[in-house]
Formats: sequence, C-alpha cells, structure tokens
Amino acid sequence: MKKPSRYTNKPTSEPRKSKEKKATNKHQKQETSKTETIRLNRYLANAGICSRRQADEYIQAGLVSVNGKTVTELGTKIKPTDEVRFNNQIVRIEKKVYILLNKPKDYITTTSDERGRKTVMQLIRNACKEKVFPVGRLDRNTTGVLLLTNDGELAAKLLHPRNKKKKIYHVFLDKNLKKPDMEKLVEGIQDGNDILKADVVSYVDNADKSQVGVEIHSGQNRIIRRMFEALGYKVIKLDRVYFAGLTKKGLPRGHWRYLTPTEVNMLKMGAYE
Repeated sequence: MKKPSRYTNKPTSEPRKSKEKKATNKHQKQETSKTETIRLNRYLANAGICSRRQADEYIQAGLVSVNGKTVTELGTKIKPTDEVRFNNQIVRIEKKVYILLNKPKDYITTTSDERGRKTVMQLIRNACKEKVFPVGRLDRNTTGVLLLTNDGELAAKLLHPRNKKKKIYHVFLDKNLKKPDMEKLVEGIQDGNDILKADVVSYVDNADKSQVGVEIHSGQNRIIRRMFEALGYKVIKLDRVYFAGLTKKGLPRGHWRYLTPTEVNMLKMGAYE
C-alpha cells in the first residue's frame, strides 16, 4: 500500500497566510522607514554636504532649516519626509559614490579653481551625476592615490587625526639619502612649531638610494616635502602609492575606477590602518 505523502495533511490555506504575512511585514517596514528619525548633522553628512562636525557648525550658524524653520539646536532629529535646506538650497541624500583616481601631476585637489588651473574634477567629469569631492589633498605636483566621494561621514572618518590612516609615498630625491638622515626622519624633525615624523623609511632600491619609501599616519600639511627640505634634500617627485588600504595597482596615471563593494565595506568598518 502506498504511503501517504508527509505533505498530504498540510492545510492548503497556509501558503496564502504566509504570503499575507510577508505582505504585512513589508508594509510595516515601509511605514517604519517613513517614521524613523535621523540626526540632522548626520543627514547633512550623508547628503555629502560636509562632515558631522562641520554640520554642527552650520546648524549653530543658522544656515540650516527644516520644513521652513531655521534650526540651531544641536542633536535635532528629522524624518525622511522632512524638507531640509542648507543655504536655502534643498538637501537630498544621493546615492553614495566612491571613486579611486590615480592623480597625475599638474592637477590641484579642489572642486574648482578661481585661477583657472586644472582640477582633479576634470579627470572624473563623466564618472557620475552625483556631486563628489576629494578626500584630503595632494599637492599639485604630487601624484598617486586619491579618493573622491559624496560620503561626508566616511570622508571625515578617514581624515580624522585619531584614526591615523596609513599613507605610503614613493619619494624621489635630488641626491642619495644618508643613513643617519633616514634615522632622523623616524626620530622626528623640528620644523618651526611642528615635529615632523615618519613611521617607517626605507630604500626602494639599494642600488639607487635617492629613492625611498616613506610610511606616515600624520595628516600634517606637506609633511613629506617639509621633512626632507629640513634636512637639505629636495623632493624631485612624490607619488602616493597607498591610502587607508587603497592602492593604484593596475590603474594608469590619470585614470579612475569605482571602489568595489568589498573596499567600501572595509573602509566603513575601519578594517584598514
């Protein structure tokens, strides 16, 4: 005798209930998303306007309004349906874009320039419709890894001194670097009111000691050029080869690419130095 299927006695109405339950859950999630609140400074950062810290300054300065009313109180929360304006311009959260550029020489790291000089924005003009900005700066004559994004929160995280993100530079000098001077770079050099210090310094090629690799975590302005100038060396060429886990491997000079989802997640998690 044929055994009955173990599904024979299952109520036929159950699949329908399951579908109804899923539909209800989906509806509830949609309703929840409409009522969830977010801090105003975070909303501005997520929109790519600025960092959270800068957003607090703008809020206190009376430059931000919600539903037509100026907001100056820090910690204010808003709903996704609220109308937010910055400098009287409506602020909308755009899709987040992350672009890695191998910056060439003679381009400045700004979104625009009053003097008409070439900017890195010209190199990525067709990359996206969203308004992105460079994360940090590279001198006009410095080449290499540069991240551009509209994710203000991530940018602030990568640039904040306490996070100490690693940067590695390939430095070309006008003469061979002496061993004692190499040690001074790691110990720290006084330059005005600043102490300039490298974490690691090594020769790129023992046959050519005018080329060195320098690893730093500092965000001091022009630190590489300044530390070598303080010791009597001139930097002929400076190339950033590593920034917070990102490299320019396989990316020709002047070209760009989107970060992979894995790279974005690693940056957000702070998994890289």
